[in-house]
This record gives sequence, C-alpha cells and structure tokens, in this order.
Amino acid sequence: MGYVLGFAHIDSTNFADVGGKGVHLGELSRIEGISVPDGFCVTTDAFQRAVAAVPSIDAQLDLLSRVEPDDRAAIRTLSEDIRRGIEGVAVPDELVAEIGESLARLGEQAAYAVRSSATAEDLPTASFAGQQDSYLNIVGLPAILRHVRRCWASLFTERAVTYRSRNGFDHRKVRMAVVVQKMVFPDAAGILFTADPVTSNRKVATVEAGWGLGEALVSGLVSGDVYTVRDDEVVTAAVATKSMSVQASPGGGTQDAPVEPRRRTQPALTDAQVVRLVRLGRRIEAHYGRPQDIEWCLVGDDFHIVQSRPITTLFPVPASDDQENHVYVSVGHQQMMTDAMKPLGLSVWQLTTPRQMHEAGGRLFVDVAPILATPAGRANLIGTLGKNDPLIRDALQTVVDRGDFLASLPDEASAAAPAGDPPAPIETDPAIVTELIRRGQESVATLRREIQGLSGPALLDFILADIAELKRILFDPRGHQVIMAGMEAAWWLNDHLEEWLGEKNAADVLTQSVPHNVTSEMGLALLDVADAIRPHADVVAFLQRVVDEGREGDGFLDELAGLAGGREARDAVRGFLDEYGMRCAGEIDITRTRWSEHPATLVPVILANIKNFEPGAGKRHFEQGLQESRRKEQDLLTRLRALPRGERKAEETKRMIDRVRAFAGYREYPKYGMVSRYFAYKQALLREADRLVRSGVLGEKDDIFFLRFQELQEVVRTHDVDAELIRERREAFRSYEALTPPRVITSDGEAVTGRYRRDDAPPGALAGLPVSAGTVEGRARVVMDLARADLEPGDILVTAYTDPSWTPLFVTVAGLVTEVGGLMTHGAVIAREYGLPAVVGVEQATRLIRDGQRIRVHGTDGYVQILS
Repeated sequence: MGYVLGFAHIDSTNFADVGGKGVHLGELSRIEGISVPDGFCVTTDAFQRAVAAVPSIDAQLDLLSRVEPDDRAAIRTLSEDIRRGIEGVAVPDELVAEIGESLARLGEQAAYAVRSSATAEDLPTASFAGQQDSYLNIVGLPAILRHVRRCWASLFTERAVTYRSRNGFDHRKVRMAVVVQKMVFPDAAGILFTADPVTSNRKVATVEAGWGLGEALVSGLVSGDVYTVRDDEVVTAAVATKSMSVQASPGGGTQDAPVEPRRRTQPALTDAQVVRLVRLGRRIEAHYGRPQDIEWCLVGDDFHIVQSRPITTLFPVPASDDQENHVYVSVGHQQMMTDAMKPLGLSVWQLTTPRQMHEAGGRLFVDVAPILATPAGRANLIGTLGKNDPLIRDALQTVVDRGDFLASLPDEASAAAPAGDPPAPIETDPAIVTELIRRGQESVATLRREIQGLSGPALLDFILADIAELKRILFDPRGHQVIMAGMEAAWWLNDHLEEWLGEKNAADVLTQSVPHNVTSEMGLALLDVADAIRPHADVVAFLQRVVDEGREGDGFLDELAGLAGGREARDAVRGFLDEYGMRCAGEIDITRTRWSEHPATLVPVILANIKNFEPGAGKRHFEQGLQESRRKEQDLLTRLRALPRGERKAEETKRMIDRVRAFAGYREYPKYGMVSRYFAYKQALLREADRLVRSGVLGEKDDIFFLRFQELQEVVRTHDVDAELIRERREAFRSYEALTPPRVITSDGEAVTGRYRRDDAPPGALAGLPVSAGTVEGRARVVMDLARADLEPGDILVTAYTDPSWTPLFVTVAGLVTEVGGLMTHGAVIAREYGLPAVVGVEQATRLIRDGQRIRVHGTDGYVQILS
C-alpha cells in the first residue's frame, strides 16, 4: 500500500491508515442511494514519515505527555513548537507523486476540501469533532500539499492536545491522515442529527440548514433554520434570519458574504426536501447501527453527504427484546451512585436486588411502564417516587400526561402484577433494633471466617450462595418494618405539627443524634481519630507530606511506627478502618476502591479535623444534637398542650417522637451490612485474580472487574478468558464515565427532564427538595472528590451526590447542596442527624454555583440563593 488511498478502496479495516473521517467517507461512498463527492486519503504512514523528520520531535512529545491537562500555558507553548516544525517539514517525493496522480484522475484544476482525519477522531465513544483543522476550496497541487501539512500540524492545536489529555489518549500514539475531497458548491448546506440532540429521542431527527457552505453553521457563525422530523413528517420548523453565508472565494479558500435581503427569511429547504434528507440519514444510521451527526450539501435538488460521525453525547438506551414502549427510571438516582459501574459491579448488584434491572451506559434502570399503565399503579408509583425525588415524579407525570406513549389498562390488570404487602404493625421497642444489628454482625463475622482459604470454583460458588444470605438479611421483613415505622413516624410528625403548630419539618430536629446510626457514628469516630493524632506534631507533619506527595495504599501506616506517637496514631487509624474501612464513594459497586485499600483518602479529612476542632468534638457534637432534640421535643409538647384537645395531641406526638428516635437510626444499617459483605467478597476475588495473573490467564488483577460474575465463574473454572472482550469493556467504561445518566429515559431514547413546579422561591433561586430544616449562609465549596476537599467550619458543601462515604465531611460544614438526592437518601438522613440545613436535587448545582461564592441554603423551603 502506498501513501494515498481512494475512497473506493477504504473500509472499516483501514481505520489505522486513514482515521475516523476517512473510514466513514469510504463506507458512505458504498451505501446505496448516498451521494458522496469523490476523493482520497493521505495515509497515516505518510504522516509518520514526515513527522519523523521533524527535529527533536520525540523529546517534544515526551514533554507534552507529562503536562497536566489544565496547564494551558505549557500546552500552548509546546504545541506551537510542534506545529511549527511539522508545517515546515518537506513532503516526501513519493507522496507528492501519489497526490499528483490522484488529482490528475479527479481533476487537477478542481477545487478540493482538505480535512484532517485523526485516528482518535469520529470514534463511537469520542467524536473529537472540531479538534483538528479543515480547509475548503483549495486548488492546485502546491496549495493542497501546503494544506496537508497544516492538517498534520493541527493534530497539535491547543484544543486538540487538551481534549486528548482529558480523555486519556496518548499523544504519541495518535496519527493523522488527511482527506482530500472534491468540493461541491451548494445552494444550501447544514447538519442532520438522526436523534434529537436536545431530548436524545432516537425517533426524532433534527435538521439545521443555511445558505451556502455548511461551514457557517458548523463554526457557529450564523444560526440556521431548524426542523424536527418524526415518522416522515416535519413536526416543527423554525426559519432563522440568515443574514450571512460562507461562499467560495475566487482565488481559493472561503469568504463571508451577505445574503441578499429577499432570501434572508426564506426557508433554505422545503418540507419535502427535509423529509427526503432525513430518510437518507436513516439509511446511513442503519448502516452504522447508531445515531449519526451528518454534514450535507444541497446542489440543485440533489443531496450530497460530506461527513457522518456517531453522536457520542447520547445516553444509551437500555436493551429490550420486544417492540413495546418502556419507561426506565435510574437506579443510581435512588442509590446516590450515578457514576458508571464496571461489569462485575453491575452483575453483583443485580444478583443482590430482587428487581429486574436493565443496563445502559454502565448504569442500571428499572422499567416502570407496566406499573404506569394502570391508574392505581401509576398513582402509587408517582406518589412514592415523588416523596423521594420530585424531578422523577414530574418526568413520569409528563410521560403519562402526553397520553401517546403508554397504553392505559384498567386497574384489574394490576392484579397480575406482584404487589408488596404493607408492613405489619410493630411495637416501639428499641430492643428490636439491637437484635437486628446483632444478627447482622454475627452473619458478617461468619462470612469472613468461612471465606478464608477458599479458592477456585469453590470460592465463586460460596459467594453466590452467600448472596442469598445477604438478601435474607437485607430484605428481612422485620427490618423493613423498623425502617418503614421510622419513616412513617417522621412523616406523621411533619404533617401534624405543621397542621397544628405551623412547624415545618419538625422531625428534622427531633431525629438528631438518634442511637444506632452507623453512618453518623462513623463521622464522629473520625473526629476521635483526630484526637489520637493531634498531640503528636511529627505525626501531623508526616501525614501532611502523605497528602502533598499523593501517596496511595496503606504503606504509610507502617512508617508511622517510627515516629513519636506514631504507634498510637497508626492504631487509631487501623481501628477506624476495622470498623468502617469497607466504605468508599460509590460503594454499591463492588469494584470501587475501599478506604482499607487506600487509607490515604482519609488523611485530608483527618488533618482538617485536627485543624478545625478541639479535643472531644465527637462526643460534644453528639451530645449537642441530643440536647437540641430534647429541647425541641419539650417545646413542641408544651405548645401542643396549650391547644384544644392538647393533651391528646401531645400524647400522640410523644408516642411518634419515641418511635422515630427508636427506629430512625436503623435506616443506615442494612447498607452497612451489605457493603461489609461486598468487601469480603472483593478481597477473596482479588486473591483469586492474583492466582489467575500468576498462571497467565489474566493480564492484570483488575481484569476481573470487566467480567460479569457468571463470566468470572467460567474463567475460574476453565482458565480461559476472552482478552479482547475485557479490552472492549475497558474502553466502553471509559466512554460511559463521561456520560450523565438521565433520571428517566424512554425506549425511544428520550431523556425526560422533570421540573420543580413551584412559585414559592425568590427570583433567581435554585429550586430543590428540602430535606433538612433550617437556613444557613456561607461560602460554597464545590467538591467532586472527597480526598480533595478543603473545608473550613461554616462552609457549605456543594456536590453531585453524597453517599455514606461523605459523612466525615458533614461534621465540618454548615449546610449541604447536592444535585441528586431524596428525603430518605443517606445524605438527607445524616444532614438531619447532624442538624445541617440541606437542599438536594438541585439541577446542575455544581455548575451553577461557583466554588467560593457566598450562598444561602433554605433547608426548610427547598431552595438556594446565590448571594455573591
């Protein structure tokens, strides 16, 4: 193979030769009914040969690979030097000859588009759209050679280097091909999305159109007409005022030209042309098997396709075996874990839960369409979910209200669907909670003892059997009674005390410092660890170096023994890890790194506790919450007794207060027991993975994370693994990490966005769900990684979501704002326990609130005000 390939000789096997854009043009040119202007590709081999001649290129690329993605100054300087060298390199004589021959075949004096086509471009998982350069209306061999060099150099624009760095692509492994394609000079041009880029609906196509070359639209120079099409019908059409277009310049290149007045408000396409274009797009989409972003030109009445790439920003649709309509609700938004999960984590969670779940984008979803189909089912579901997440409630109500997506069945149809019986009455007896916790602890201790020494198929069989024991405890009817009794008592208190006394969210204060809350106790226990370390200056200084050096693992704990007070510090940290080391961010995913595996995660929090608190803060914090709860109780009961029939109201209220305080703490325990078991499984599985690596079956220990549990069973049994499957899943997981999962998505791919339908918040306030009463004003600290939190007393924590692993930060902050959450999710429960005003479910809070801004959190009414 030479340095040039014509489109007719390019297919999907040539990706390494001609890059993403080149492969797509080669394939497009062979799709029946699709017109693609002819052309050829200058291959990556030509790029490699030319770039190898650039002086010091290897040293420059080594430097570039070590620059942090956010170091814009360094990236700018290095990339400019590399581009200058590439643009000045001599084009090899063989390449000059091959390009000349291709131009002679296509027309030497014709005009061409010269476009970059990198091997990290137009991928199914990362489009890299617009990261390299394109040049239009280039005429003659010398000009084309000059622009080929410019395309090569554009691999190292600042934006392209930054994009690759942030997406994990190695600068030294990415190559550049160049597409040289005959120009068409269109009457109109634009973009076709075969899925709606706003709603993600796969059945709605969107067309943007303008006069002249499509570059005006692609570059954002002008707004075009926008059409949406569904089922071969134009649903909406918005005709823009098109005052400017991009046209070919007589001497080569392009120029901006004004549109003559009579055409400025004239549609660029007729409805018939729009529908015909979308049909072409559907044909292209069917060829690639996924929604496409297509660039098109209209010459006369003929459409020409000049590019097609996958739309990488769409969240995948959960797979279904039928043609029915489905409505999927995100499990992650219920579990406070919206990050992508690896296959082992997904499969273990699915083995744990009794509900059928569907996978998409590394997340799990539940299909609620059958429940929404009946009046009683939808009322119950929307009401239940609405208490926890009003945005999910509104999204589901939106789907129901449309009336054109879901079938509506009579209530009798719901008789065939399983329905959970309401929990039986339970007496208010704190001993019930004590007994449940004891039984759970004994079961975990038995697991830890019996799993030791197991390996091979026996280990996998044991874990599978133990998951049944996990489910027995996790879904124990007695435990469910306790949890529901605590929640119902809190709801009763909130409803009745607001009705009788005008007291909003009274249960928030009444549930501070309840007994047996293993998550809130964890945050206070870390304050005790700080107390053990605080007196030893050498230890504190050493731990600060651990943070500064970015240390990982647990090796630093052994080094502590050589310092004054180091043994006491080490023992305090290890004691904490013995009790809570199975926890971590995203802990429902068994593959996530636990605190015991990376204790350095906790060191910044410990140091902050040393700095921000006096000795004994943990005990004082609990006692203060307890006293505040008692004062609130006495105040409420006194005020109730002054009302008509006040003694009876006070007596009922006292009974509910006792009930909520007896049972509320247990709400956190089942998950603690579950992750304790998960960690025991993970440790045993990693020991097995180590054996598989030593025997040459696996390349790396964490390869097991990219196998489902059942697949791992087979690998352990046969000692045979599909290495390519693991590689593909690693790559897919990386792409899933960049996606934001929707709360609700339909089988059409539409991400249905709910809204807070309320008018009680001040103008400009960010609406959310009130989950912990009170109002607080302070400095916003936007934190996405617990290990990088830099908090001071009085700060307000703003983050995407919190699970139990974030609890150690709650002792420092004065308030909480999250993008995801509900009344009974862990962050809300602990915020109430600690007395922190909190608002959750604030859409895009981490983007709309800047770190360091002063904000006011209205935890009683559910909104956030940005003050400065």
